[in-house]
Amino acid sequence: MRVVPIVLLVATASLPGFAQKWNPFENLGPDIPTPQSIVERMLDAGRVTHEDTVYDLGSGDGRVVITAVQRYGAHAVGVEFQPDLCRKAEQKIHSLGIQDRARIIEDSVFRVDLSPATVVTMFFLTSSNERLRPNLEKYLKPGARVVSNQFPIKGWKPESVVHAKTGTMEHTIYVYEMGRIH
Repeated sequence: MRVVPIVLLVATASLPGFAQKWNPFENLGPDIPTPQSIVERMLDAGRVTHEDTVYDLGSGDGRVVITAVQRYGAHAVGVEFQPDLCRKAEQKIHSLGIQDRARIIEDSVFRVDLSPATVVTMFFLTSSNERLRPNLEKYLKPGARVVSNQFPIKGWKPESVVHAKTGTMEHTIYVYEMGRIH
């Protein structure tokens, strides 16, 4: 059972540049894109408007960032630590001409100042959400919303829970409001 973390550590250490830049602890999960219909349900559930600044943690291909800007008129920032995904998302943002309202930060979600965010979206395992929780509590102001796809944040009481279906997959979207999480 303990072989998996060692194998993961050895595998990431063998990738040039990756091992020096990222600690395996900072990887919160695999890259699993959120279906577009669920992206929209998440942003609706988070009550995103043109007045919001959305931070998408583990932003992957940038679909949440792009949707927040195009459909809701928000400013949006993606945080992603995989360089290839950052480049692809940035290229898409530039090709759409929305770089004045959207950007991608290549960094760990543990090192980014989240204080400008009024809405944070994420799709991590419950255990990863638990590790991220102190940063959310540190940076987010009362009234900021946290929207988690599929996995709750232990110890927090959701403001609402939205159930959605895409194909045969059931999704549960947890919405939290800072200042009202306990």
